[in-house]
Amino acid sequence: QVQLVESGGGSVQEGGSLRLSCAASGYTYCMGWFRQAPGKERENVALMSRDDDFTYYADSVKGRFTVSRDIAKNTLYLQMNSLKPEDTAIYYCAAGRFCVSDLPYWGQGTQVTVSS
Repeated sequence: QVQLVESGGGSVQEGGSLRLSCAASGYTYCMGWFRQAPGKERENVALMSRDDDFTYYADSVKGRFTVSRDIAKNTLYLQMNSLKPEDTAIYYCAAGRFCVSDLPYWGQGTQVTVSS
């Protein structure tokens, strides 16, 4: 069983930056970030394999968000720059054996709010 704990959410003005962290317990090959805004479907924001040979970004965040992993700390990060109000959502960390959108392990989520 893998446990994931997110941190780093908060409120920021448009154009600002935030960095999310996700600490994992146990082995994880693929880790990723998802988000869900009120009334909207869950969106796969970014995925990254353990050996860094696969990385995925949603078109909506390309060029603004950067996903990274610290294998020694078993931690996934999401650096979010040039934030927009439409980035407002609950951000979830997820993990699994394969880099797919249907990952089996999920964190509790952290709120990101971007005001204009």
